[in-house]
Amino acid sequence: MTPILYGIPNCDTVRKARRWLADRGVDYRFHDVRKDGLKPQLLRNWAASAGWDTLLNRRGTTWRQLPEATRTAIDAERALQLMLEQPTLIKRPVLELQDHIEVGFSADRYQSLFS
Repeated sequence: MTPILYGIPNCDTVRKARRWLADRGVDYRFHDVRKDGLKPQLLRNWAASAGWDTLLNRRGTTWRQLPEATRTAIDAERALQLMLEQPTLIKRPVLELQDHIEVGFSADRYQSLFS
């Protein structure tokens, strides 16, 4: 099964992950979450595997622009709804490799996944 890398093309971390994969000749498919969208069930599967809190990008501009009341009252269901509405709230990239979900990019972690 070909790995799928989910993210947005202009994200620096996604660029690093794509460069790492390309430099090692890893055949993968890129899915632009903003342009191509996400199915709710896919996001639920990621949350079940990695945890909704791990998926939620609290460092980005999109998070900081949310109303304070929304940020303080966040729970699993609301977080998933927000991530579907605004995919840039998902920590990037998300790598789907067989039955494994990897959130974020670490060269060391990718090395262990692809060795």
